[in-house]
Amino acid sequence: MKDYENYIIWLDYLNKNLSRKKGRRIRREKAVYDPSISELIDAMSELGFSIENESINDKARYPRRSFVRSGYVMISKGNLKKSSVLDSIAKNINEHRNKVKNR
Repeated sequence: MKDYENYIIWLDYLNKNLSRKKGRRIRREKAVYDPSISELIDAMSELGFSIENESINDKARYPRRSFVRSGYVMISKGNLKKSSVLDSIAKNINEHRNKVKNR
């Protein structure tokens, strides 16, 4: 049954290695190379989203790439657009990776 109260944020939405046809939802310039579920959770918690353990599934397979385990996090919609949420998550992950790389 469809859940209209929450957004599902799949890792494939942010993956720079994928085409839009394969599931990427943001521009390639903003996307991240092979994001992990822990990076996604950290970025979302830094942005102020509350994440419960029941809303994390790291063993799920994105339907367009059912041969690869991807994972997703479910968050409540609030009054934000999904595209703006994805852009801010990708920006946060990229900033965090740059900080770690520059140490």
